[in-house]
Amino acid sequence: MWKTTTVILVITIGIAFLFRSNPVTEIPNLPETFWGPEKNKGASKEIRPFVINISKSVIDDLNERLAKRRELVEPLEDAAWTYGISSTYLKDILEYWQTKYNWSQRQALLNKYPQYVTNVQGLDIHFYHVKPHIPPERKNIKVLPLLISHGWPGSVVEFQKILPILTTPRPDKDFVFEVIAPSLPGYGFSQAAVRPGMGPAQISVVFKNLMLRLGFKKFYVQGGDWGSAISAHLAALFPDNVFGGHLNMCMGIMSKSNLFWRLLGAFIPSLVVESEHYSKMYPLGSHLSYILEESGYMHLQATKPDTIGTAVAASPAGLAGYILEKFSTWTNKEYKSRADGGLLEKFTLDELLDNIMLYWVTNSLTTSVRLYSENFSAKHYKTKIDELQINVPMACAVFPHELFYQPESLLHDKYTNLIQFNHLSRGGHFAAFEEPALLADDVFEFVSKVEDIKKKTSNKDMPNAGKKIKKPIKI
Repeated sequence: MWKTTTVILVITIGIAFLFRSNPVTEIPNLPETFWGPEKNKGASKEIRPFVINISKSVIDDLNERLAKRRELVEPLEDAAWTYGISSTYLKDILEYWQTKYNWSQRQALLNKYPQYVTNVQGLDIHFYHVKPHIPPERKNIKVLPLLISHGWPGSVVEFQKILPILTTPRPDKDFVFEVIAPSLPGYGFSQAAVRPGMGPAQISVVFKNLMLRLGFKKFYVQGGDWGSAISAHLAALFPDNVFGGHLNMCMGIMSKSNLFWRLLGAFIPSLVVESEHYSKMYPLGSHLSYILEESGYMHLQATKPDTIGTAVAASPAGLAGYILEKFSTWTNKEYKSRADGGLLEKFTLDELLDNIMLYWVTNSLTTSVRLYSENFSAKHYKTKIDELQINVPMACAVFPHELFYQPESLLHDKYTNLIQFNHLSRGGHFAAFEEPALLADDVFEFVSKVEDIKKKTSNKDMPNAGKKIKKPIKI
């Protein structure tokens, strides 16, 4: 029997190498496209202070819409959130939004940290820029620039709790962060592109230019969801500008080889994933079923973003229902069986409504979901940018309730210098929002490793850069 198994194993490994795709190593030169309206061609490049100041008329209109909202259809008996958001619980949220949520107070909290706007490639880009407070006795501590990027259906609201953690010096570290947290183009207070083609790779060009304008020629990057893709593109396309990247949603190269190993892992899981994490990938059937259940929104947004955007953004109830469902199941898929969707396990209603408010007051739901269409377009796939190897130091923080699980063994084709891969103890998709302390600890750990490497080598010659790290095959 063992001989038959060995023969099958040898054949399958041979087929895997046959199917193996050669990673893309040549870095394309993306054009610095002008994405804004014609009137922005003469826009100043100055960095302007920004304060969120929503007019009373906008808030009055919102409250009137909430007061006159249409009655919601009753949910099925005992369905909880298995058919989507529970209209029973949504009624309570809308009532809270109308009668107890205080925008004036919440706006003041969102204005706690310094914000700015500057025009980059024709678009006004909004960002937080938070510098550390360094006590006199630690005046020699290094201040490292860190660009953090959010995703959908989030916003810079997600970073309110992690900003003070990242910018506070630690007694056991000789560095601290100066954090730049931009709103993605088309999200919140950042202007949207007026012509097609602005996907995550193009946003990475904008963000690189933003950092250069701020005086940072080299910096660290961090992100989850779309922020993960943007951070990865920054590291791949501009390695001379990125010290290293920390991602809390690492995606590998979607090659035939990758697919083959996933399938093979269904029979011999030890070849692909450590035994304690087997259930995050297998059995394949149940995981594929879960992905299908949670990805319907993606197909809509990737194909007809303006249609779904118009429908969802037409009312505050529609916007809240569409977004809050994601903050339930993407935080923990088990929450769909609870009457309250588990929303208050990790968030407060005020925090969740702060995020929804940024979409509402800027009417940016449609422009935000267009990012899916740009990323999944045939034109984008032809560029093969997603298949670029990343040779700067990288880290993956794996939260247990993240939507997709990528084992370390399938990531090295893309991240050739993966120096940290940690499984975190709790948390889901919205890591900075749910578990800011855990995420910050992981970022500090990663950057500490990179800084130690920099001390032992030059800033340019990082170990293993450009080399594939071979992983042992465990049988």
